[in-house]
Amino acid sequence: MLSQSSRHLAYLAAAGSGVLLAGAYLFQALGYAPCQMCFWQRYAHALAVMIGGVLWLWPNRLLTGLGAAAALTTAGIGAFHAGVEQKWWDGPSSCSGDGAGLSGLSGQDLLATDTLEKLVMCDEISWSFAGLSMPAWNAVFSALLCAIWITALRRR
Repeated sequence: MLSQSSRHLAYLAAAGSGVLLAGAYLFQALGYAPCQMCFWQRYAHALAVMIGGVLWLWPNRLLTGLGAAAALTTAGIGAFHAGVEQKWWDGPSSCSGDGAGLSGLSGQDLLATDTLEKLVMCDEISWSFAGLSMPAWNAVFSALLCAIWITALRRR
C-alpha cells in the first residue's frame, strides 16, 4: 500500500505525462507532424497516464514502479531521438538517413496528402527552443517525471 503523499506524487507524475502528451498533440495540431520515434515517446506517456488512473483505484508499489519505468522509457527514447537529430548516431532506417526505408511507398503514396506521417524524417529537427529539440525537451521533462515516480515509490 502507498502512503497518501506517495499517491499524490504518483498522480502528479501521471498528470505530467498527460500534459506532455497533450503538448505533443497541440504541436501536431499546429502543423508539426510527428515522426515514428515521436509516436514511440507518446506510447510510454499514454501508459504512464493509464497507470496513474489504475493507481487511483488500486494504489500499490508495483504500479508505481511501472509508472517510473514508463517515464524512464520515454526519456530514453527522447534522448536517443535527440541524438539522431543531432547526427550523433544513426536512427531507424525507416525514418532517418537517406530515406531508403521509404522505398516501399508508391508514387501515389508519396504524393497523397494523407500519408504525411510516413514522410516525416526522424533525423530532422522540426522545432527547438533554447537549443533543445522537442525530443530533447521530452527527455528532460520525462527524466524529471521518472524522479517523481521514484520518489513516490521510496516514500513510506
